[in-house]
Amino acid sequence: MSETPSVLRHLLPNRRATAALWAIDARSVARDGLLAVTLAMPLLVALAVRYGTPPLAAALKTHLAFDLVPYYPLIMSNLVVIAVNTVGGMIGFMMLDERDDGTVKALRVTPVPVRAYLAYRLGMPTVLAFVMTLACYPLAGLTPLPLAALVPIAACGALLAPAMALFLAATAANKVAGLALFKLVGGVLNIPLIAYFVPPVWQPLFGVVPTFWPMKAVWAGAESGAAWPYLVAGTALSFVAIVLLARRLAARAVD
Repeated sequence: MSETPSVLRHLLPNRRATAALWAIDARSVARDGLLAVTLAMPLLVALAVRYGTPPLAAALKTHLAFDLVPYYPLIMSNLVVIAVNTVGGMIGFMMLDERDDGTVKALRVTPVPVRAYLAYRLGMPTVLAFVMTLACYPLAGLTPLPLAALVPIAACGALLAPAMALFLAATAANKVAGLALFKLVGGVLNIPLIAYFVPPVWQPLFGVVPTFWPMKAVWAGAESGAAWPYLVAGTALSFVAIVLLARRLAARAVD
């Protein structure tokens, strides 16, 4: 019988570590009702958008002669930010707890590789944000996009969730500072909404805020335009942010 390839031998402990970490997180969510409500928040917002926006649009048109329909893509693009804020913030606070508890340092003397821990902590918010966006966008239903267009937009936006989590864990001194940073970053991530009212030639200036790129992709998709340039730029920016922030967090864990 041939020996197990070395690559598989490295993967098996990581898979066991992932299963163990997932079980711990599942118990945490089950015990903490606030975490469960937090995870449900994007779905609640999507339902509010679906059932609240059309009556509001009708009232505005009747009483103020204002047509809200052209701004539906703007409203829908904000769902990407909500998923990022919700998932990235939740995982970021969990990572702050683990950093303060010395979890990463402790992993160096356990069978769980540090890289497996980081891969899990980065992979989980990415998957959650991706699934949330895929669920919430059609649920809100104001500006439908074909699945072939929505999937890459959701993937691009989902990469911002681990970046958000890493930013909190690598930058905040403690959970109190983390909460302040979370509120600040949440406001900053919504700044690209202003770009909707700016001439297209000036809109890329908002690209320094990462959420601009998936938002712009939603706007382009709603107009049947090409979204891929914005998705490529947004994906590249997210990867750079993740790498830099992961290095910073690793350096803090060693200190």
